Amino acid sequence: MDKLDTIKIRLYELLKCFSNAQDLVSPLLTNHHKQVAYLSFRLAQEIKLPIEQQKDIFLAALVHDIGALSINERLEIIENEPAYINNHAFIGAKLIGEFKPLQNSARIIKFHHLPWENGKGSVYNGENVQFGSHIIHLADRVCLKINPKNNVLSQVSKIIDNINKNINKIYEPNLVHAMTELSKKEYIWLDLISSSPVKKIDTGIFDNVEIEIDDVINLALIFSQIIDFRSSFTAQHSAGVAKTAQKLAEFVGFSEYDCKVMLAAGYLHDLGKLAINNSILEKPNKLNEEEFNEIRTHTYYTYQLLNTIPQFQRIKEWASYHHERLDGNGYPFHLKGDSISLGSRIMAAADVFTAIKENRPYRKEMSDNNAVKVLNDMVNSGALDEKVVGTLVNNFKIINEVRENAQYEASERYKKFYQDSKLIGDS
Repeated sequence: MDKLDTIKIRLYELLKCFSNAQDLVSPLLTNHHKQVAYLSFRLAQEIKLPIEQQKDIFLAALVHDIGALSINERLEIIENEPAYINNHAFIGAKLIGEFKPLQNSARIIKFHHLPWENGKGSVYNGENVQFGSHIIHLADRVCLKINPKNNVLSQVSKIIDNINKNINKIYEPNLVHAMTELSKKEYIWLDLISSSPVKKIDTGIFDNVEIEIDDVINLALIFSQIIDFRSSFTAQHSAGVAKTAQKLAEFVGFSEYDCKVMLAAGYLHDLGKLAINNSILEKPNKLNEEEFNEIRTHTYYTYQLLNTIPQFQRIKEWASYHHERLDGNGYPFHLKGDSISLGSRIMAAADVFTAIKENRPYRKEMSDNNAVKVLNDMVNSGALDEKVVGTLVNNFKIINEVRENAQYEASERYKKFYQDSKLIGDS
């Protein structure tokens, strides 16, 4: 990320990263987004949609269940289509729609569980439904009917029979016919069960797009909400860390652009926590050794997820090294001294500061004096950078106000998020 105001990035790479992140929520759903993206793209090709529509459908399918925040919700989506199933589609569309380059994909995600109902499904409450929504709906259901324990080719006829039984009622007729034709090609099914179905598609069709750093921040904020909104106890954490790190970077002397990069990294620093069970995140007392070891994996996953986006080199580094220590006793890479950049040192201090100044399930926030003592003790023990902590302590009141405001705003977003979700469910 070297240019002052914008970066060039492939939306496919960006969404593949976040698709991988969603897969961490439940191992049972690993590869599901990629399977649906692959099959949706093949269906769009089969019915000869314009290439730009094919791209939008593919990108939407890569993150189509992004609004399903919990393991239980995602598992229920696998097993059946409950009455409230449109909730996560509406929520996902709302989240993604805040990122300008994906607004077309957001409109597709919004109705991807809407049944066709003899054509009634082309409109919902006066709003035209994108045809791509019905493509993803069909692809989603086909993929979920594949039993990975059995030979996939032996399952084809049963899957297609089931789809045909629901023609017009649930699935759009032309798509059912297209799926029937595609099903005759063995490679389609073998691609679907491969380790990475999307690699079977020529992703070179996705050109680099210029994205402003503010758009990157908006997308990072969206994913911080997906991370944090899984639990009321974590709903404010990423916002506090991000804004604290940004302000601290400003005081340390970072450029305006680098402060924005820091903000994005702060929003994404706990991306790997999508792999952590909610019962651990919400545990009302201290973690045991096994639970703490599970928590210790999250920075590794943050690193690996962001490593798929070459343009996010600094974001990856600043986000995923926040539990490294200057003495080499941090985790997961045990970096030491000069191998830990100033940006990563700032993020580490921001994370500790936010954690000790916020309420946790097992303790109340620390007083200002105790917080300063903890930070200084961590400098003396070789964990945190002396200059960074000194800057924080010298500007304690200002930085703490920034953190408080950020966490208050995040708390209000959290309340509104679930209020809107309830309204969706009641509509």
